[in-house]
Amino acid sequence: MAKVAFLGLGVMGYPMAGHLLKHGHEVTVYNRSSAKAEAWVAQHGGRRCATPAEAATGQEIVFCCVGNDDDLRQVVLGDQGAVHGMAANTVFVDHTTASADVARELAQALDDKHISFIDAPVSGGQAGAENGVLTVMAGGDAEVFAAVKPVIDCYAKSAVLMGDSGAGQLTKMVNQICIAGIVQGLSEALSFAQNAGLDGEKVVQVISKGAAQSWQMENRYQTMLKDQYDFGFAVDWMRKDLGIALNEARRNGSTLPLTALVDQFYAEVQAMGGNRWDTSSLMARQKKCQQQ
Repeated sequence: MAKVAFLGLGVMGYPMAGHLLKHGHEVTVYNRSSAKAEAWVAQHGGRRCATPAEAATGQEIVFCCVGNDDDLRQVVLGDQGAVHGMAANTVFVDHTTASADVARELAQALDDKHISFIDAPVSGGQAGAENGVLTVMAGGDAEVFAAVKPVIDCYAKSAVLMGDSGAGQLTKMVNQICIAGIVQGLSEALSFAQNAGLDGEKVVQVISKGAAQSWQMENRYQTMLKDQYDFGFAVDWMRKDLGIALNEARRNGSTLPLTALVDQFYAEVQAMGGNRWDTSSLMARQKKCQQQ
């Protein structure tokens, strides 16, 4: 069993850290809001610390899942960042969805301290984190990844090394590009079915057995048909992720017209007050456009 820290107890990090403790690891947590860390310790046990540096002290592996590039830099390299508590020959595993640039930057900064870095964004949403069945796409050294993978497996159904530092983040961008197009297509299809007078439930029961099937269809069609979006992966987070992908596309020469269009649609959802709605709320925008 490993001595580990988990930095960031949001909707993903909170259950992920819980799975580590349930599997017998010694877990120390840190969260910017101390109340969340107190609640986690009250529910699961373990211990909490007031700073990332304190939480990282004495740990073999430090896990992290925060908001964006700037949050990540602060929690790792800030005045009270984890780097100030970590010893040589330890490992920092970052589950934040961030840019490939910051992954490479942190990998170099930690390497100077003889600390290994794995960028390991996840897919599967809050439900995947709570059920311990996330998909993890990683970048970094193969030997280091092999060493930490059994611990990551506490909350993952699949964890795959995609390449060098930054490759995990690049793969997550591919994931989000795919999801954006699928959800928009599903929104248009379900809206079309309703306008055509079809039973949406029955339509999905049929087409989900064929080539149109997707995770989004299986897990979101019922709430989309009922206009329920107060759950799941927030539109604000998706726009952050798509912004990262679009920036990377400009850098590597990719053209992402559909992704850019769906990003604009999500901006319209935000203008409707749907910042914290699930990404399937593209259906709400679709219906609003039809009413105008």
